[in-house]
Amino acid sequence: MPTLDNLPLLPTTILGSYALPSWYLTALEHIRRGEYGETDLRETLEDAAATAIADQERAGVDVVTDGEVRRHDFIMSFYGRLEGLREAPPRRRLGPYLYDSTPIYETTGPVSAPAGLGTVEEFRFAASRTQRPVKVACPGPLTLTNAIRIVEGYRDREQLVADLVGIVNAELRALVAAGCRFVQVDEPSYAAYWADPGKVVEVFNATVAGVEGALIGLHICFGNLRGRPQSRRTYAPLLPRLRDARADILFLEFANRELAEIDLWARHELPQALAAGVIDVKSFYRERPEDVAERLRRILEYVPLDRLWAVPDCGFWETPRWLAFTKLQALVEGAARIRRERAGP
Repeated sequence: MPTLDNLPLLPTTILGSYALPSWYLTALEHIRRGEYGETDLRETLEDAAATAIADQERAGVDVVTDGEVRRHDFIMSFYGRLEGLREAPPRRRLGPYLYDSTPIYETTGPVSAPAGLGTVEEFRFAASRTQRPVKVACPGPLTLTNAIRIVEGYRDREQLVADLVGIVNAELRALVAAGCRFVQVDEPSYAAYWADPGKVVEVFNATVAGVEGALIGLHICFGNLRGRPQSRRTYAPLLPRLRDARADILFLEFANRELAEIDLWARHELPQALAAGVIDVKSFYRERPEDVAERLRRILEYVPLDRLWAVPDCGFWETPRWLAFTKLQALVEGAARIRRERAGP
């Protein structure tokens, strides 16, 4: 089993999702029409995941994922694994597909996931196809509430979140038990889910309680559906509270915001490592390695090199594959340039 012990300074990884190949997008149309058998579906999913892993390896990424090819629209596939929900129409069906275009799931009673969320299968396949360390990201409980409307079974949203905390916690424990040594909790658009930053951290710490033996990442961004953020793009209210988050690494987006608020990292003396977004996944601009290196030099004014990772701002699921690969190459080479500069003569 590959380990995280021999990573270079300034390691690189992706957030989780990778761009889907054109042939897989075509296959999805047939899958949704029910034209694939069980074996056909398994082969297609495994081939798509293998393609995502191969692209990351070719680009030189240090810690890889399976590309999250088994998921749909980041989190929507997970609702099919939850019991105690019924699907309802989206709030809006006409015009551009955005946050109010996704289906709504109404509670019919307590929500549970008796068969888990499926991430263990993702990990096992990825670990069988690469010699590099594998990271698996799981949506956080606040994010999972995004498409759920309370109708029956719950007094309020806090009760629902408590059940979702237990579901995600069980999934993370199962990942570690399966051998995964790097787990990540995704909580994009935190401001859209809870007004109190302290509550965000409290929920996260409950989510990772008892998860031992693996690096724990916390990814907080502002949303990326069709390249659009969902909430106000500032970390300022949350950063002071993140000192208390039981995470080893914080994944935060900076490239899309032209490195705004990076100075706050040093001001608040956060104890975690920073996985800084230095690739703008919301832009069609093809970063050059020097663009990435320049962003990293600026970040290093506030973050020690031994506590810094280089990552994209968010997932690549909304990015064409050729562009995602080009951006990955720039990420890896830009980080390598900084390593060479800091190594000295």
